[in-house]
Amino acid sequence: MIQLTNISKSFGGQTLFKDLNLKMTSNQKIGLIGRNGSGKSTLFKIILGEESYDEGDVTVPKNYKIGTLRQHLEFTEPTVRQECALVLSEEEQYNFYKIEKILFGLGFTAEDLDKDPLSFSGGYQIRINLAKLLATEPNMLLLDEPTNYLDLLSLRWLKQFIRSFEGEVILITHDREFMDAVTTHTMGIQRKSLHIIQGDTQKYDATLALSDETYEKTRQNQEKKRKELEEFVARNKARASTAALAQSKQKMLDKMDDMESLESEKNLDFNFTYKETPAKIVLRAENLGFGYNENEPLFQNVTFTLENGKTLAIIGKNGKGKSTLLNYIAGELPHQQGTKSFHPSTTMAHFGQTNIERLNVNATVQEEIGSVDKKLGIAQVRGICGTMMFSGELADKKISVLSGGERSRVMLGKIIATPSNLLLLDEPTNHLDMYSIDSLCKAIEEFKGATIMVTHSEMLLRRLADALIIFHKGGAEYFDGTYDEFLEKIGWEDETVGDDPCVVPNSKKTTKPKIDNKERKKLRSALIQTRSKENAPHKKELEFCEEKIMELEALLEEENEKLMEASNTGNNSAMIEASQNVGKLQNEVEELFERLEVASEALDEIEEKYAPQLEELE
Repeated sequence: MIQLTNISKSFGGQTLFKDLNLKMTSNQKIGLIGRNGSGKSTLFKIILGEESYDEGDVTVPKNYKIGTLRQHLEFTEPTVRQECALVLSEEEQYNFYKIEKILFGLGFTAEDLDKDPLSFSGGYQIRINLAKLLATEPNMLLLDEPTNYLDLLSLRWLKQFIRSFEGEVILITHDREFMDAVTTHTMGIQRKSLHIIQGDTQKYDATLALSDETYEKTRQNQEKKRKELEEFVARNKARASTAALAQSKQKMLDKMDDMESLESEKNLDFNFTYKETPAKIVLRAENLGFGYNENEPLFQNVTFTLENGKTLAIIGKNGKGKSTLLNYIAGELPHQQGTKSFHPSTTMAHFGQTNIERLNVNATVQEEIGSVDKKLGIAQVRGICGTMMFSGELADKKISVLSGGERSRVMLGKIIATPSNLLLLDEPTNHLDMYSIDSLCKAIEEFKGATIMVTHSEMLLRRLADALIIFHKGGAEYFDGTYDEFLEKIGWEDETVGDDPCVVPNSKKTTKPKIDNKERKKLRSALIQTRSKENAPHKKELEFCEEKIMELEALLEEENEKLMEASNTGNNSAMIEASQNVGKLQNEVEELFERLEVASEALDEIEEKYAPQLEELE
């Protein structure tokens, strides 16, 4: 397994990370998280030997093969099959079946294998690169945003592949649900350091938040103690009777480590501006149809009613017409088939890929956001800029110099500045990091109006979607229900079979004996009860430790105050007693933290044990 020891890296005098340490274990699957620009991709390049580092050591075992997904697209062969076969060893040069299994799993058809790789969309070209990587059978996968450009079916297949991959994985993705579904550990680059825990991203965030809180309390206590010592030294160093004691206090001061204030990391935190409407129904659509070639419509007979406060999600494979349908609803395409009846008070705000391309590259961030409503004052516009992480001088940057992610945030800023009661969102999570996506999801949940969105994120679908329009079976159909209800009642016709991610789609499905809902609920209830019994003693231990730690920390604060008071008055016996009490209490707190960690790990193991069984009974 690879090992990183005290790795440090700087760019142009700015430290990216310092003293990073990582020792991977067999079959460990790690999700790597961090803000955009924190150094995740640089760390990948260091592991691959493509980027130098300032200090430390990278150890890779002999004959240990690391594979990575390349975003750069370059094809030399006339067919997909031949292009992918380039990576096969001499012994496997004609093992096309191996290549075909992987390509079928990624959504290619038998006819696609003889097509030119350059004839496919960018998303499918990424999949060709992914197939080439998987065919090399690496010991370890480094996957940097592999979910980019993949549709729902391919994401579900890739999720299954990573789960069953017999090797190590480090994964970077902005899709929290995808990461949590395939990883055993979460690792983050935060404040130039590397932190790793066993568990998902939610547990990682909670662990770091607790660690930060403990650090900040310790720092504040230390600052208080430092100030008291400094005051004591200043008051007593000139007196002959207390000079020796003042000198002793100065030595204590000199030995104290400097604890810097934690830097707060910027978060997107916003709400869409809701425009009041009396409408219960904001849009009625009947028999919508459109095609760039009228003889080959992308969709037909799409009929739905959208209530205020509800979210409609448009889902399906890439290139089937999802964005076209959204643009057709928005009125950005010429009318062909069907009728759209908007309530007179309906006001739209449209986030689309074409809208982002229409940003004025010569304008500043402030000018572009302010352009949607001339009534907005400078202070309001600057406030929105700050919300979108363009505070201060950043609001004066030209659109032309912004990255794709920054331009997406500008577009979101424009939508926030637009009072509306109908949001049209086309892949709004593209280019956003995990924490920004969480904020976006929360903002949509809290929006009082209606939303129509195109997304490949199962997390967004599960949290937000009240109804669906599904592009499948050669057309588009409305489904009045949640995403999970769709999977249960209809499902994807091209879904991969069983647990093997390399099974060819459309092969004969094996079915499990069906359990009726009543029996399923009964079995699930019994399983949850059994799990609760196993959890009970560990939860009790966890609660006891947390309560006891809080009690002891309060006592510690009291004893520290006694120690300081005795120190100030020169009461040596009281100082000794208080010092002994502090030491004893600190030892007790440390022991309780160890017990708390053991109980927490036990709960995680029980959760992992029962999760697959409960999932089967959902």
